[in-house]
Amino acid sequence: MQDGDEIPIFPLSTVLFPGGLLPLRIFEARYLDMISECMREQKGFGVCAIRSGSEVGRAANCHDIGTLATVQDFDQGEDGLLAVVVRGERRFRLIHRRVESSQLLRATVEWLDDSDDAALPEAHESMATFLAQLLKRAGEPFSQMETHFESCNWVAGRLAELLPFALADKQRLLEMDVALDRLDVLYGELLAEELSHHR
Repeated sequence: MQDGDEIPIFPLSTVLFPGGLLPLRIFEARYLDMISECMREQKGFGVCAIRSGSEVGRAANCHDIGTLATVQDFDQGEDGLLAVVVRGERRFRLIHRRVESSQLLRATVEWLDDSDDAALPEAHESMATFLAQLLKRAGEPFSQMETHFESCNWVAGRLAELLPFALADKQRLLEMDVALDRLDVLYGELLAEELSHHR
């Protein structure tokens, strides 16, 4: 992958972080075609949080920073919908976007550096314990995912995905480049009160 790559974009009312799993139920023709194309060509698509508009109908206006997703599992449901589980790979910034006649959004992207990780500080070990409980309660596929409780990036990403924070808060966390900063914001602004009830 290199800067200047063009990828299809799936605007959603959620934020996907690198290393995360996201179950999706797909029914619109443009996204069924997109999934077929990605699986056939063994490539990913971008997940970007919606800034304005909706997941159905005309292409939504979405945030510039999103995450590349690859299909991990898929199944045709009894209701005829395609159920897929995608995995977050790496972050990108949208550089140039275009909308096809089907209203599928495609964008040229710049890849962001996700190598800045750190060991989970001892002071934040309660966050890892809390996350382990959340993953167990969340059921599949989350309860079966490979875990990295020692990683700041992984713990912060999973907490941000699983907890019902406002979309703007999740997007702000995704846009942060330093793993420890992301963890500190999660703890200081969003999680401290929640964790105090689990002690």
